[in-house]
Amino acid sequence: MPLPRLLRAAVLFAAALLAPTLDLRAQRSAEKTEATVREQYTKREVRIPMRDGAHLFTAIYTPRDKSRTYPILLQRTPYSIHPYGEEAFPAHLGPSARFQQEGFIFVYQDVRGRMMSEGEFVNMRPQRAVSGAAVDESTDTYDTIAWLLEHAASNNGRVGQWGISYPGFYSAVGLLSGHPALKAVSPQAPIVDWFQGDDFHRNGALWLPHAFNFMTSFGKPRPVPTKAWPSTLDHGTSDGYEWFLRLGSTAATRQFTKDIAFWNEMMDHPTYDAFWQARNLRPQLKDVRPAVLTVGGWFDAENIYGALQVFQTIARQSPATDSRLVMGPWFHGGWERSKGDHLGPVQFGSATSDWFQSEVLFPFFMHHLKGAKEANLARATVFETGANRWHKLDAWPPRRAEPRALYLQPRGKLAFTAPPPEGGSDAFVSDPAKPVPFIEQVAIGMPREYMSADQRFAGRRTDVLVFQTEPLREDLTLAGPLRPELFVATTGTDADWVVKLIDVYPDDFRNPDFREGGDPWDRTPNPMGGYQQLVRGEVMRGKFRDSLEKPAPFVPGQPTRVAWSMNDVFHTFKKGHRVMVQVQSTWFPLMDRNPQVFMNINEAQPADYQKATHTVFHDAARPSHLGVGVYAEK
Repeated sequence: MPLPRLLRAAVLFAAALLAPTLDLRAQRSAEKTEATVREQYTKREVRIPMRDGAHLFTAIYTPRDKSRTYPILLQRTPYSIHPYGEEAFPAHLGPSARFQQEGFIFVYQDVRGRMMSEGEFVNMRPQRAVSGAAVDESTDTYDTIAWLLEHAASNNGRVGQWGISYPGFYSAVGLLSGHPALKAVSPQAPIVDWFQGDDFHRNGALWLPHAFNFMTSFGKPRPVPTKAWPSTLDHGTSDGYEWFLRLGSTAATRQFTKDIAFWNEMMDHPTYDAFWQARNLRPQLKDVRPAVLTVGGWFDAENIYGALQVFQTIARQSPATDSRLVMGPWFHGGWERSKGDHLGPVQFGSATSDWFQSEVLFPFFMHHLKGAKEANLARATVFETGANRWHKLDAWPPRRAEPRALYLQPRGKLAFTAPPPEGGSDAFVSDPAKPVPFIEQVAIGMPREYMSADQRFAGRRTDVLVFQTEPLREDLTLAGPLRPELFVATTGTDADWVVKLIDVYPDDFRNPDFREGGDPWDRTPNPMGGYQQLVRGEVMRGKFRDSLEKPAPFVPGQPTRVAWSMNDVFHTFKKGHRVMVQVQSTWFPLMDRNPQVFMNINEAQPADYQKATHTVFHDAARPSHLGVGVYAEK
């Protein structure tokens, strides 16, 4: 056995021996932090009545110091306000330690129909303006705030709201409540549209493992209030690629979802019809009165779309609103759940989460809820990946982002110049039976590291087209949305088009934190040499190329334009790096497989999946390219 493996085995054996001690230390640490919360706060559990008679289960944590009054900081969640019981305290309160130390009245609420709250739960409940219902999440927010102002002791009459992911959606909906006491709201990674860009679909393509694994637990019926979280599906393996491939088809998921109402509703609505349109929050974001701080992460695998859309929609539809954006180098919720200094081997140069919490989020709420001096926040506080620095901008996308096009060229080249008249095309065979994996080691779910993962494994496949620049002679910064425009043809009647923007590191690149004699079984002098970092990747399901509502087939062999807008980036490709674009048609099991036959994919059977040859043109008449914004500070 080689020495490195012996060392690894020894370390793992020692860790196993120490596990009971480590568990005991973790338990004692949790007990200590819970004791700190208990020393500073009292806890009260109440059932707050809504206007239709339903009662929502709510926990109120109030500072023991009664010598002053405090603002209320509210979080409404479908994920449980555990721990339940007035004698049970959590390890921490609020978005960060500074909030708990400063003193707020922290309120956590199980939303209607979830966990211990009464009523019927509706996923992304449509607003009354859309559904005609008597209540929605904005009325529940209003009724909750009104009750708290009257019954929560020591409150100063001001309320703030925050939440990440689904609680981010409830925060965004809270903006619509109209309660005058709601002064500041921070929707963080909010869900906005589950068909076009968040969580479950991207331009109509189903984000299979994430949506399926989430809904088979979260979507289980809850006939009566409960404190118990539903069980999760046991896949019997950690190999997500093999498990979902053996499943055979998207339709086969229904064997596991007989009692999962929303999954079956999703399957019954394969286009952007009234069901999905009613769950699009953007049209409702008008006349927003509270101050807004929208937060997202450049490497958020779930809701980067929602964060950008909330900010941009408010800017367009409610221009008088005090609305600001923060985008950092974070995975989903990483600004609260990590230091924010790296994702996988990609380093960000500092503890970006600590900076955000202390210099942005805390001052935002302190100003609007406690009257502290104005935080002097920029309209857009954004982190530039690659260069690893923060920017304070007066707009997002930045005004100085010049529209340019990176053209696909013959022989795998990529350049800002248009291709020659005889540029030609490249073709590949897409086989749904052997789809391109989305990450080298495929887990059963959607690992957050895929958002910055090395793409060399994909570029070596024959069903992935690769185009790249020469090594850059100077830094190149791209800012804003990416806009692929492909001219394609297929032998089938449907096809998916995946475009990936990749930062190719030089072969001699060294990680900034590399040190000689570090990890005893990894002394490679340049562990990141040649790394192909995914910067952004998105898909357009081909049949939706002109409309998400009205899909249309391809005519076999006929050149066709496919164009769409990908999520924004703010990334610098450093001097000596290359810019790469990969084009492929499968990305499995991240997204469900396309049979490459025009049909309702949610009803496809294994026999429906067919091989097809896809062609991408790159000549003067059909110049496939990636639209970008090239940013220069001055």
